[in-house]
Amino acid sequence: MGRDVHGFLRDLWTLTRPYWFSDDRWPARALLAAIVAITLLLVYLNVLLNDWNGRFFNALQSKDEPAFWNLLLEWGGLVAVYVAFGLTGLYLRLWLRIRWRLWLTGRFVGRWLDGRAYYRIALIDRGTDNPDQRIAEDLRQFVDLTLSLTLDLIDSAVTLASFLAILWVLSGSATILGIEIPGYMVWVALVYAIGGTVVTHLIGRRLIGLTFDQQRVEADFRFGLVRFRENAEAVALYRGEADEKSGFLARFAFVVGNWRQLMTVQKNIYAAQTIYSLAASIFPIIVASPRYFAGAIQLGGLTQTSGAFGQVQSALSYFVSAYQSLATWKAVVDRLTTFEAAVDRALADSRERPGVALAHGPQPELRIEDVTLALPDGRRLIAGESLTIAPGERVIVTGPSGSGKSTLFRACAGIWPFGGGRVLAPAGAQPLFLPQRPYLPIGTLGAAIAYPARGRTFDRATLERALDDVGLGGLKAALDEHAHWQQRLSGGEQQRIALARALVQKPDWLFLDEATSAVDEQAEAALYEKLRERLPGTTLISIGHRSSLRRFHGRELAFAPGQSGAPATLIDRPVAASG
Repeated sequence: MGRDVHGFLRDLWTLTRPYWFSDDRWPARALLAAIVAITLLLVYLNVLLNDWNGRFFNALQSKDEPAFWNLLLEWGGLVAVYVAFGLTGLYLRLWLRIRWRLWLTGRFVGRWLDGRAYYRIALIDRGTDNPDQRIAEDLRQFVDLTLSLTLDLIDSAVTLASFLAILWVLSGSATILGIEIPGYMVWVALVYAIGGTVVTHLIGRRLIGLTFDQQRVEADFRFGLVRFRENAEAVALYRGEADEKSGFLARFAFVVGNWRQLMTVQKNIYAAQTIYSLAASIFPIIVASPRYFAGAIQLGGLTQTSGAFGQVQSALSYFVSAYQSLATWKAVVDRLTTFEAAVDRALADSRERPGVALAHGPQPELRIEDVTLALPDGRRLIAGESLTIAPGERVIVTGPSGSGKSTLFRACAGIWPFGGGRVLAPAGAQPLFLPQRPYLPIGTLGAAIAYPARGRTFDRATLERALDDVGLGGLKAALDEHAHWQQRLSGGEQQRIALARALVQKPDWLFLDEATSAVDEQAEAALYEKLRERLPGTTLISIGHRSSLRRFHGRELAFAPGQSGAPATLIDRPVAASG
């Protein structure tokens, strides 16, 4: 248990410290200081209200009408001040929450994207589920719970310190078994809170693991729904609704199973907390009643003692009342620290296993030097291959599916971590890689064409001309329209948009990975003619299976499969170009 708490506090500090020492530290610290000051002031107002409570009921008992009305006016002033500062504290808390979450989101997204950690995690760390959910949902919960639970702990500590002395004085002493116990109500509150904390922990200790699992299975279910929505047309064409429904219900069955376990634990915690809190409202009056009936205190003293006991008991019962939130907090911290650990592993892997090294030199050609490509399971696709591609060449890469053609492109892009050797690219040359399935970001059509450059990098005339060149002139009016273009456009239209991207960006080296496979051969020929016309100086390297593509290239790199699982061999030969 001690090791668990120590580990949690260490992880919590690891997640928390960077923000409070960041470039936003001074505004954050000022906000936190103001929030803590208001918390202290509210505790002081509670002390004043507790004192007012005793005087008010004493006035009622003595039937002192002038004092009664004066005390009501005093109450109104105290409440007005309490509400004003309470609202101010709430506003400052919300402001600090969004500032902290904004900073944390930028940090987590930045680390996830830097060094392409997101790509390596997908390849080597399949155990790190739903990074999107961890960034979007877990970070929100982390900030909310860290601030609320920490500030509540401060409030409980200050409340305990403030009311402990009051309760000690009000409760007097009691003689039990011949032993006089001063401030006996304080000891009663302490024993009561310790008992409640122990019972709550024994009942709810499974809650942390169940909450962790709940976030995982909920995220898996949500991801399945999102993936279905993004592939709605393909599902409709396959008539796969029944299979999708079965998959949804199977994933949701894990949600239900987890929920049933949570129900049992939460039911038991609720029962214990309800009994505990209800008993706390009457328990101090029962304990203090002998002194009241003996005439040692008046009715106001009894109610004031009860109120002070409630404040002390509530402060001591922090872990009882916050147990479920603490369990969620622990689960969220675990998910965020495991996510950061996965990013660290991915970045470390990029240093320890760089794969095919991508370097830049003064030479004008692209050199592939002693390159070996492998799969994550260690199987080699090619071994020790070398070749040179001169600027302006047009090369077609052929071979069976799975032989390593796309992986060679990934190595040329510098992102493939399995293998060795070096790709030496011309310094300053701008490459562009177009995969078979283009990526179109959600936004305007103009921004989708310009990606990854900003939409305003290219003027409207340039974008319109590119749409005309790829046969999508009818979309010119939609350049400023915001939409999910990957769902709205057909596969062929998406590939045309990607080619329009090449036409406006004019790369020095253009890699096409079956980038025209979704259009017919006639349209494909027209698109390649347009590339040759608009990008005369661009080196063109294409992966393709259609024989009709050969006439647009002067050289072929063929992957010849090896025997009995041996690596493929690259065959470099000329192609008789035409046209």
